Amino acid sequence: MNPSKPLNPVELSTPSEHPFAQYVRILGKGQRGARNLTQSEARDAMGMLLDGQAEDTQLGAFLMLMRYKEESPEELAGFTQAVRARVKAPAIAVDLDWPSYAGKKRHLPWYLLAAKCLANNGVRILMHGAGAHTAGRLYSEQLLELLAIPLCRDWSAVARSLDSHCLAFIPLGDWMPQLQRMIDLRNTLGLRSPIHSLTRVLNPLQARCGLQSIFHPGYQSAHREASRLLGDTSIVIKGDGGEIEVNPDAIGHLYGTTGDTNWDEDWPALAAQRHVKPASLEPQHLAAFWRGEVEDEYGQLAVLATVALALRGLGTPREQAFEQAQQYWDARHTST
Repeated sequence: MNPSKPLNPVELSTPSEHPFAQYVRILGKGQRGARNLTQSEARDAMGMLLDGQAEDTQLGAFLMLMRYKEESPEELAGFTQAVRARVKAPAIAVDLDWPSYAGKKRHLPWYLLAAKCLANNGVRILMHGAGAHTAGRLYSEQLLELLAIPLCRDWSAVARSLDSHCLAFIPLGDWMPQLQRMIDLRNTLGLRSPIHSLTRVLNPLQARCGLQSIFHPGYQSAHREASRLLGDTSIVIKGDGGEIEVNPDAIGHLYGTTGDTNWDEDWPALAAQRHVKPASLEPQHLAAFWRGEVEDEYGQLAVLATVALALRGLGTPREQAFEQAQQYWDARHTST
């Protein structure tokens, strides 16, 4: 050692805590110390994540702690407020917000024909999704061209498409890439994160009614309460495969909220016995069914019930909604 060379002084100052650390600590302080975020805390935390003000390690820890404990209605509402504050979209009139993030693996995505049918009859629908993030599923994005559903890459295109077709699909990555990145962490973290649930609540253009499908039991009521806290009108169902599609073989329960008031409604199964699921999912079958070239009893019931669900969300009573759904289907333009 060179005695003439001075030693580096010992660092005695305490490093400052990262501003986002408080939110990780709230969630991860242990069984006795941890708690849910308040709505305002959730809004601020998601705001920091969206603005790139958290480290990647903090993002991963936050998402997995939230996944482990399960998100509360207040947290979902706060997260949504943060997202909506950052959506740079003009005022666009929308009747139905239609999130499509789950994909289908047992039955074809009949909900796409329901959306086309509604749009054919003047109901303005915004659909949004996050791409094929799970293997073995058929996603909306894969069928847009086949079914002539407009793919829009910005809000101006959405406005034009709604004016001309009453239907538009915009990928999440084009209007909120930060959330798309969080969803894409699924294969890194090994689990879906709360962002998969959050996308159902977002309703970015403040549509007259938000339709939501939550497959796992117990989450439906939490999503309804989050929508109520946001002042939204919405209907939450356990849709087939996690998509907004009524399963005609099963009893359905509607979790609704309108004007700060929650309501519930049971829908009976439409089929006397369960249909056999197809051996494979053939997208061309959807297009042929739309054109009236083939018949499909399950598909017919699923489409009509899903159209009726949407009309119910817009205020039409159930029996009248089913009658109107049949009228809409019969009046569709099969060439589009």
